[in-house]
Amino acid sequence: MLALFGSGLISIWLEMAGVNVKPIDALDILAWQGSPGLVFAADPNPAGATTVLEYLKGLQTLKLVAANQTQSQGIWIQSGPILMANHQGTIPLPAASLTKIATSLVALNNFGPDHQFQTLVSATGPLHNGVLHGDLVITGGGDPLFVSEEAIAIGNSLNKMGIKRVEGNLVITGNFAMNFQRNPVLAGQVLKQALHSATWSRGIAFQHSLMPKGTPKPQIVIAGRVKLEAQANPQQTLLLRHHSLPLKQIIKEMNVFSNNEMAQMLADAVGGAQVVQSTAARLARVPQSEIQLINGSGLGQENRISPRAVCAMFMAIQQQALSYQLSLADLFPVSGFDHRGTLHSRHLPPATIMKTGTLRDVSALAGVVPTRDRGLVWFAIINRGTNIGAFRTGQDQLLQRLVQQLQVAPGIPATLAPHLAVNTIPQFGAADRNEMLYGG
Repeated sequence: MLALFGSGLISIWLEMAGVNVKPIDALDILAWQGSPGLVFAADPNPAGATTVLEYLKGLQTLKLVAANQTQSQGIWIQSGPILMANHQGTIPLPAASLTKIATSLVALNNFGPDHQFQTLVSATGPLHNGVLHGDLVITGGGDPLFVSEEAIAIGNSLNKMGIKRVEGNLVITGNFAMNFQRNPVLAGQVLKQALHSATWSRGIAFQHSLMPKGTPKPQIVIAGRVKLEAQANPQQTLLLRHHSLPLKQIIKEMNVFSNNEMAQMLADAVGGAQVVQSTAARLARVPQSEIQLINGSGLGQENRISPRAVCAMFMAIQQQALSYQLSLADLFPVSGFDHRGTLHSRHLPPATIMKTGTLRDVSALAGVVPTRDRGLVWFAIINRGTNIGAFRTGQDQLLQRLVQQLQVAPGIPATLAPHLAVNTIPQFGAADRNEMLYGG
């Protein structure tokens, strides 16, 4: 019983308002032993298990999997301490972009939701009559969402300082990426282009068109080339400190679009895949063996997570979010609210908070759905097979049937209500995130 309270699952369960759950005898809880750190009660209502059994039979009927391949499918469904359905739920399976749940959990734990990555802009020479006689130095701080609008804003700030031309090179140091290009030299070449509007590509021009009307077009000509240096010049003068969007918005954008480059940069920021793996297992209170990672994005079948661990990580993120007066809806896409990215063409129950995962022969869906009779129902479905479209349809139908049995929630529980604007593109290139440090 102590393990049940120690897992944190009871606290989430009790925080749900208006949940109609059949009381469970404490002796029943003690009689049903789970894995280390997790204890669940057997479900007195077999609705979840029956629905999953029918779903698995349906996969065979549709010839999506052979009769001897159902063991390659993983499913875990629970509500609070109640285990509703389990099929290979503790077996680590290729999880594709469900890996980003682990990356989100560890990044949120390490940095907090308001953390901002810094990109520094410096000069190695003096400024005279609009000409910088030296190099312009960019020191990257690992911002995973440094895009064209951010570069445009920096260019406009440098113009305000009086810089119109750089006689030297554009020097890149630190961990710098732009437009999800993590090769620092290639990222620097795009930055150089973005700083001088006469050289803009169609893509940069389009991104500028999305910025507030009247946003200036930067005019900074860099005479030299893009160079990569391991360390910054100690004699350089700091001109500007650029702050990224808050981490909570970065995580949300990463999960809405399942962006692999952003995920890998976040994983690198916390110490790499092995740190994500061990820390996520500790925070989710699942065995280390149920989370096996080689990167932070999910690319590669070597990234394996059990369905149970996926649900436990979602619950751990929810607990952390609540401590910051946030919710999962501020960090992951929400059905019926967000209409971008991976929610496109999905037919999920209202207010389902979800994360998808896709590889050539993996289709996964996980998250939480509010219901009337069981409150928050946490789920993870990992399918193995090549008919990705059919698997996605089946996953949506499985959740729809489950919600039909448990009844649609009368409203969004307070613990899942979004605190940030949903289905809204963040304000990229906001001038107030540039801290100008040079007075000319």
